[in-house]
Amino acid sequence: MSKQHASKDGKVRIGVIGAGWWGTAAHIPAIKNHSRAQLVAVQHHDPKQAQRIATDFGAAHACATLDEILAVRDLDAAVIASTPHLHYPQAKAALSRGLHVLIEKPMSLKAIEAQELVALANRMGVQISISAPWHFTAHGIEARKLVRGGKLGQVKLISILMTNFVMGLYQGKPWNQVFGDNPTIQNAAKPYLVPGQTSYSDPKLAGGGQIYCQISHAAAYVSFLTGRQPTEVFARFDNGGTQVDVHDALNFKLDDGTIVSLASTGAPMLSGRQYEVRLFGTEGMLLLELWKGTMEFHDRACNVTRVPNLGDANVYPMSAPTDNFIDACAGVAENGSPGEHGLFAIKVLDAACESARSGTNVKL
Repeated sequence: MSKQHASKDGKVRIGVIGAGWWGTAAHIPAIKNHSRAQLVAVQHHDPKQAQRIATDFGAAHACATLDEILAVRDLDAAVIASTPHLHYPQAKAALSRGLHVLIEKPMSLKAIEAQELVALANRMGVQISISAPWHFTAHGIEARKLVRGGKLGQVKLISILMTNFVMGLYQGKPWNQVFGDNPTIQNAAKPYLVPGQTSYSDPKLAGGGQIYCQISHAAAYVSFLTGRQPTEVFARFDNGGTQVDVHDALNFKLDDGTIVSLASTGAPMLSGRQYEVRLFGTEGMLLLELWKGTMEFHDRACNVTRVPNLGDANVYPMSAPTDNFIDACAGVAENGSPGEHGLFAIKVLDAACESARSGTNVKL
């Protein structure tokens, strides 16, 4: 049982570590808009930026280092939104201080690190969450209920195709060039802070490309839907002329025998992106398109149940992971995206990287 944290006024006091692009785009606004939360401190490696963020968003403490923000008194929780190579050491330090922790994906770069973080959170009796907005959509919640409730019978095959417009990030292009000539897609409007040009293109910072940036979402979604564990992984990558992987193909197996085919690219045409999740069971099949907000269930009698489409605002609920994390810390909601899903993903990602390097099937 995780302990509950809240100040005398009932609010969860939060520090944001790595308050950069996504920290200021998703997490900080969610904290500011939540009635049970208080933004206490922000950390950015540039002291001037840290002060600017603290001033603009009303945080009492502007910190330039991890030690500074962890020294702030009365913190209850931390959001880790830094570059991936920092997730593990920063989360470990925050958990060791007894803070609840929400980590941006990927949870870490190595499975042994993610395993340590989950175990540490359990020992400390605190929440550990992985930031995965698709775990909180109405379709995701209903799909999980159908899968785990046995409506599909025994799931035999899961097929996933996930694409996104991130090639420019892998190429290290300036933000205004990332989305090419299409100014309307994704978060193309210039945000409060833009990501560093090497944050996604330098493997020392990012760990890799598509495998950590995007497949971390898809792999965690498999865990979210099924509750199973991976047992073996085979993968092939293509870097598309960059220093990181851009085109990835993974095949892996779950501990109940389900086989999973996951293909992903960060370089689709800018006219459209895909996130197709298909589950085929002995009693039915479930068809989702996460970017489009569509979902269908087909049973053995050829009955088709079409779930109402999600509206644009509900396809990718950016604030949902932070909202749920705050409520879980306050003890008023269950953790909707626990660290176990992040750990599952890192097991798959870590093994996929090893498989792509060695050309072999990797057993877990």
